[in-house]
Amino acid sequence: MPLPLYLLAVAVFAMGTSEFMLAGLLPDIASDLDVTVGTAGVLTSAFAIGMVVGAPFVAAVARNWPRRSSLIGFVLAFATAHAVGAVTTSFPVLFATRVVAALADAGFLAVALTAAATLVPPDKKGRALAVLLSGTTTATIAGVPGGSVLGTLLGWRATFWAVAALCLPAALGILKGIPAGRTKEQMTGGPALRAELAQLARQRLLLVMLLGALVNAATFAGLTFLAPVVTDTAGLGELWISVALVLFGIGAFAGVTVAGRLSDQRPGPVIAVSGPLLLIGWPALAVLAGEPAALLALVFVQGALSFALGGTLITRVLYEAAEAPTMAGSYATAALNVGAAVGPLIAATTLGTTAGNLGPLWSSGFLVAVALLIAFPLRTVIAAGPSTEALE
Repeated sequence: MPLPLYLLAVAVFAMGTSEFMLAGLLPDIASDLDVTVGTAGVLTSAFAIGMVVGAPFVAAVARNWPRRSSLIGFVLAFATAHAVGAVTTSFPVLFATRVVAALADAGFLAVALTAAATLVPPDKKGRALAVLLSGTTTATIAGVPGGSVLGTLLGWRATFWAVAALCLPAALGILKGIPAGRTKEQMTGGPALRAELAQLARQRLLLVMLLGALVNAATFAGLTFLAPVVTDTAGLGELWISVALVLFGIGAFAGVTVAGRLSDQRPGPVIAVSGPLLLIGWPALAVLAGEPAALLALVFVQGALSFALGGTLITRVLYEAAEAPTMAGSYATAALNVGAAVGPLIAATTLGTTAGNLGPLWSSGFLVAVALLIAFPLRTVIAAGPSTEALE
C-alpha cells in the first residue's frame, strides 16, 4: 500500500478518536454541563448527523479542489472546533462544535476515501479501505481509551484539547505526503455531478448503503452507552471503561484487517459468517454483562465482528459507486454516519425502560436482526461483484 494512504490514516486516527471518545466521557460531560446522560448522548448523534449531511454536500463542493489543500483545510477546521468545544460552558455551543467538527470530518473522509481508491489498483479498494479504517480502529485501541484516562484524570476538556493537538501532525503528514495540485482526472474532466448523483437511484447501491448504515447503527448504539454497563452493571471502576474500549478497538482492528483482505474478492463468506455471529453477540453481551470476564471477552468479539461486517459492506458501497469517482467516498461516509446518528438515538430511548443500562445492547441486536432480515433474500446480490446486474 502506498505511503500517502497511511498518512491519511493518521488523520483518520485523530478524527476517529473524536468520534468514539464520547463513549467514555458522557457521564462527566453530563455532570459538568448539567444535563442528563441521555441528553449528552445526543452529542454523538449530532456528530453523525453533521457527517451525513456534510459528506455529500462538502464532497460536491470540493470535488474539483486540489486534494491536498482540501484535506489540510478540513483537518485544521476540525482542530478549531475541538478547541472551541474545550473551553465552552454551554451545552448548545458544545453541540454546535460537534456539528462543525462533523462537517470537517465528513469532507475529509469523503475526499480521503475517494483519494484512497485512486491510489491503488481497481481490485484493491477493500484493502485500501482497511488501511483507512485502521486509523479508526487504532483510535479505539489507543486514542479513545487514552482520552478516557485523560478525561478521568484531568477532565473531559483535556481530551478535547488532545484531539485538537493530534490534528497538527496529521496536517503536516498530509502536506508532506499528498501531491499538490489537481489530479489528472480533475484536469481532464470526469463525470458531471448530475451523473454521479444519479448513481443513487441504483437499487444495489442503496441496498448496501442501507445495510452498512444498520450495522453501524448497531455498533454505535451499544458502544456509545458502554460506560454505564462497565461501571454499574459489571461493577467495575471507571478505569475499566478504558480497558473495555481498548478491547473493542483491538477486536475492531483484527476484524477490519482480516475482512479487508477478503472483501474485494470474497465478501460473501465474510457476511455469511460475521452477520449471524454479530446477531448472537449483542444479546449475549446484555445477558452476561454482570460477569466482568464475559463482558470484556464479548466486547472484543463484538468489535471484531462489527468492523468485519461493516467494513465489508462499506467496501461494497465503493464498488457499487464506481461510476461516481468523486462522490463515492461521500456515499460511503453517509452510510456509515446515518447509522452512527440513528443508533445512539434508538439506544437512548431504551435507557428509561426496565432494561436500563442494558437497553442499548438489546437495541444493537435488534438493528443487526433487521439488517440480516433485509440481506438474507438478497444475499447473492450483496456478495456479487458490481458487474452483476441482478437488481438493475
